[in-house]
Amino acid sequence: MFGFSSDIKRYKAYSANKPGWVLVMTHQGLWALFVYRFSNYIFNKRLPKIIKKILLFFCVVWQKFIEILTGISIAYSAQIGKGFYIGHFGGIIINASAVIGENCNISQGVTIGVSGRGKKRGVPNIGNNAYIGANAVVVGGITIGDNCVIGANSLVNSSFEANVTILGVPAKIVSNNTSKGYI
Repeated sequence: MFGFSSDIKRYKAYSANKPGWVLVMTHQGLWALFVYRFSNYIFNKRLPKIIKKILLFFCVVWQKFIEILTGISIAYSAQIGKGFYIGHFGGIIINASAVIGENCNISQGVTIGVSGRGKKRGVPNIGNNAYIGANAVVVGGITIGDNCVIGANSLVNSSFEANVTILGVPAKIVSNNTSKGYI
């Protein structure tokens, strides 16, 4: 259903295989992901314009309600791959134009947003199997390769190749370790 089942599967891996309904009832990240997946489905579905506008209006209201409850803001037009995992809720912002690959993990306080001037202005494109630590800020028209680890409290405002660990303000490559143990 809208890719939400793959998100639940990721949560099960971290939750001793509790039943899906228990996870949906107890994990605020899944609340936000359900609203995102449903709203994104409506956004991408071919519907008569007036019906789409009405449905998206209700989706935005629903998303704002969930944002108030959880502190997680995921715009319905963002492109997020299957198997997305939000480790802890609160203070998470994902821009409407963000692109995030499959099987990615983010922690509390993460911002994936717009920044930069001129040619550098834009929103990040994050590859598959990325891990983004607590309070990291990933901004600008940059690309983060597959299997990357972004350390906690990092400011990432330039592109990085695949299979590296980056850390710091501004972020720099600190090792060639991948996200394998984090995902």
